[in-house]
Amino acid sequence: MNDWAVIETAISAATGHAFTVVDHRAALGGDINDAHVVSDGDRRFFVKTNRADRRAMFEAEAAGLSELGQATLLRVPEPITVDATDGVAFIVLEYLDLARPTRESMTRLGEGLAELHGIVATRHGWDRDNTLGPNRQHNARHADWVEFWRENRLAVMLDALAPEYPDVAREGDRLLAVLPDLLAGHKPEASLLHGDLWGGNAGMDRAGRPVIYDPAVYYGDRETDLALTELFGGFSPDFYEAYWGAWPAPPGYREIRRPLYQLHHLLNHARLFGGGYAAQARRVMSQLISRA
Repeated sequence: MNDWAVIETAISAATGHAFTVVDHRAALGGDINDAHVVSDGDRRFFVKTNRADRRAMFEAEAAGLSELGQATLLRVPEPITVDATDGVAFIVLEYLDLARPTRESMTRLGEGLAELHGIVATRHGWDRDNTLGPNRQHNARHADWVEFWRENRLAVMLDALAPEYPDVAREGDRLLAVLPDLLAGHKPEASLLHGDLWGGNAGMDRAGRPVIYDPAVYYGDRETDLALTELFGGFSPDFYEAYWGAWPAPPGYREIRRPLYQLHHLLNHARLFGGGYAAQARRVMSQLISRA
């Protein structure tokens, strides 16, 4: 049960203005958290809650949103506060009234993502771990992209899946052995990434400005964001025309790196939802091994 009095106090302290909940309603917030829109009759906020031990997850989300806030062409909800009681952790965000994307907003989203990816760091990773869905995402910094992708993304997922899906883990070991060949000569900059950019994590505000939210932020190969947009759909041709027009894809993306980067999310979905995704991941690994 949510402790609205504590949430009211946290909002009041963070904003410097007294806030009393006079209305709250359930909102779409994904499969992991409970989500609400709360109002005092004048101001509205978006609140996500979870178990008290999930506070660190919300703290990382708030930090990720702040990191993404460096972008000027994209709108990112501002984190207001994060806190926890004995029974519940919560994050309070700026409320954004979202609308269905238009062709123009998808074009602007592509342009904005290209700008976001132009924000770079010296090493791949981030200064803190966060989560991809409910699963921990390891972001230890690496200078070498192949090492980062092998250790922080694929190996972590394969180790977690090994007890239940040993065949996936065995095929994964074969893939890890040829990973340097698959990525030979590919040395991407460490771009600022959304990290979980599927169709449900992007939208448009009422002014037509593209919005991104629910990130799994880190710095890495920009193509990882693009690969995920192509895995589950939801992004129009206008988006891709704008993005690739601003920043064309280097050779090897579609044949090698797109399925390799999508594999990370298939493995994560196998952990969350089971065998169908595990079988799909194994097929992708076999195809990649054959191309090495």
